[in-house]
Amino acid sequence: MPTSRYKQLVDQLASDIRAGRLRPGTRLPTHRDLAAREGLALATATRVYAELQAMGLVSGESGRGTFVKEALPRGHGIDLRAWNDDTAELAFNSPTLPGQAELYRAALRRLAEHGDPGALLRYRPHGGSDAERATAATHLARRGFDADADSTLLVSGAQHGLTLAAMALFEPGDVIAVDALTYPGFKLAAECARLELAAVPAAAPAADAAANDGGGMDLDALAELCRRRRVRGVYTMPTLHNPLGWVAGPAWRAALAAIVRQHGLTLIEDGAYAFLADKAPPALAALAPEATVHVTSLSKSVATGLRVGTLHAPRAWIPRLERAIRATTWNTPATMTAIVCGWIEDGTVARLEAEKRRDARQRQQIAAEILGHLRPVSHPASYFTWLPLAQEVRADTIAMALMRERISVSTAHPFAATPHVPHAIRLALGSVGLDALQRALEAVARVVADQTDR
Repeated sequence: MPTSRYKQLVDQLASDIRAGRLRPGTRLPTHRDLAAREGLALATATRVYAELQAMGLVSGESGRGTFVKEALPRGHGIDLRAWNDDTAELAFNSPTLPGQAELYRAALRRLAEHGDPGALLRYRPHGGSDAERATAATHLARRGFDADADSTLLVSGAQHGLTLAAMALFEPGDVIAVDALTYPGFKLAAECARLELAAVPAAAPAADAAANDGGGMDLDALAELCRRRRVRGVYTMPTLHNPLGWVAGPAWRAALAAIVRQHGLTLIEDGAYAFLADKAPPALAALAPEATVHVTSLSKSVATGLRVGTLHAPRAWIPRLERAIRATTWNTPATMTAIVCGWIEDGTVARLEAEKRRDARQRQQIAAEILGHLRPVSHPASYFTWLPLAQEVRADTIAMALMRERISVSTAHPFAATPHVPHAIRLALGSVGLDALQRALEAVARVVADQTDR
């Protein structure tokens, strides 16, 4: 069967881009000009560009046109690259503190000498033992809601918990409302579960600054979306939103809980970074416990390699979630769970969280001193900074220029739940030493200035 003219054009343009015949930053013909040049219908020309964009080769920028993208290394989307010691990692957060390796060594030694190593080699209950779930519930209670062992499960990190919620609580095709800028891992979980994400814009700042409630999605827009479509759930990060860093205030949380009840929604609350926010309002799980899945992890508060997290949900949903655990991991690795529960019980986790709050504040201060003139968006105790770019500056060009200087950053693309991707980069601040962070951020400021002045 002969290849269609449409497909031939897609293949030709893709080949020209990959071979460098169409260089990064090249502005392609408008949809109308492409249609006229190639003898295509306008809708077909639009389809050509849409396919190239889905392949990651071009970007359509509102009001400017369609441009050839820089060929970013694999990992600037959702996938994590192999660690490279000569690269300053500002794309992913892996915050550690001095002495954590020795802390882990001591925990392993204690487990081998005083525990029951044989028990760790056998299958475990899917969501953790009764004692482990009770310990996890005690840890969750610090987030400002009543957690109990019967409603708490041990999972292999927050990403696993989000995937379980997507798999077990929804059906393929269900519509889930998310922030227009949201966590890439949930986008991936929704894709695997064949859920449709409906982006909700951020609430506009109030004219009276005192009336602002800390940030969050536009709840009027959410309510309108629920009236127009059969929305089944909402995913949000109300405390230390990734990537914007907002901590939604009490009024916003109460209003969201009311919408959830009115429309019978399932609420997925991601608390992965919530430990960094001192004196945050109570979790959404305290306001709508009958409808909320609260997911968190010790990856950022302790160590990313431990892969232990918690999931709290209404008791009636627990059997479905346990079945999803069986289908994915069977149980959280017993050695990791034993170490984490021991650290919760002896206060190690609480101490590490307090130290990381101080560490994050110090890193944000460095970022503010170097990048303040660029008006970054962040929280004073978060491990990331959102850096909007001028309209004429391309994020993929910035990212590639920084990669040539051995600095890895993320563009806005992985976080965008809308076809329009903002001109911005996200900087993870927690994976390198303070001196290396300062040098890397100075390079970011210089590269952005160079691209702005062109």
